[in-house]
Amino acid sequence: MTLDAQVAQLLAWAARSTQPAYHEAGVAYARAAYEKATRVLDVAPAPLPDVHDIDVALPGRTLRLRRYSPVVHGWAEPQPALLYFHGGGFTIGSVETHDRVCRELSRLSGATVFSLDYRLAPEHRFPAAVDDAFDTLGWLRAEAVALAIDPVRLAVGGDSAGGTLAAACALHARDRGWPLALQLLIYPGLASEQATESHGRFANGYLLDTETVQWFFSHYLRDHADRLDWRFAPLAARDLSRVAPAFMALAEYDPLVDEGVAFAQRLRAAGVAVDCRVYPGMIHAFFQHAGFVPRARQAHREAADALAAALGCTPAQA
Repeated sequence: MTLDAQVAQLLAWAARSTQPAYHEAGVAYARAAYEKATRVLDVAPAPLPDVHDIDVALPGRTLRLRRYSPVVHGWAEPQPALLYFHGGGFTIGSVETHDRVCRELSRLSGATVFSLDYRLAPEHRFPAAVDDAFDTLGWLRAEAVALAIDPVRLAVGGDSAGGTLAAACALHARDRGWPLALQLLIYPGLASEQATESHGRFANGYLLDTETVQWFFSHYLRDHADRLDWRFAPLAARDLSRVAPAFMALAEYDPLVDEGVAFAQRLRAAGVAVDCRVYPGMIHAFFQHAGFVPRARQAHREAADALAAALGCTPAQA
């Protein structure tokens, strides 16, 4: 396949840009630049009946959780929900950078979506982000009645580093005996080392460069041993059986695509139902480019449909 025409244009603009790369300019610059880019490239924010922030009190810290509700309050029955983790290499990104993606997932699927502002590196290194993800999933289950959500119709999801957190949460939930309806994995990072063919093939010029990946991990990981921990690299887990079914959205021109395919193969070999789709012509982070790349909207729709089917929601017609 060839690059999608709009994606090719986006990469041409990036190649001509005089702005420094994230790894050249530092964390503060990278966070601001990433937030600006998502506002430019993503779809307009979809209106929803209720969007508000919640403070989640966890041991030693309080985290922000944004709730997206596709229907007004006062439901007759507890609602199914998705706990979503944003991407950004564990170093950048926030509830704000993924606000529009979460709005679309809620609007299109009919599910309530909770988006977590987990702690970022380098201020908080591994395993802070994954601890935040695990603990927030437990908090949602414990507070299900107050939140009017159904604890047996929960899903986890995320993109890039957030996909890593979602896959780790699915393993954690299995080990705790917590039911999960789906793990929604959008071009997740899954491997201990970035040594696949796709990492070499797309090392430069496809938005997520090798130097940037290693820059992210240099901030997040404490030492080499952390790379071997399944909470950072779910492919390192010895047993993937009995985890939640997976919907995986991968990008053809993404350094992470091979590890995503490998994870899907291991899940299937372990008896887990997997719907793995490699979107032709797409690059890493394309879910946030839907305002400029129309084909990304198809991926939004298909991810939302998978979520609706797993949770028993009624998806939107348009």
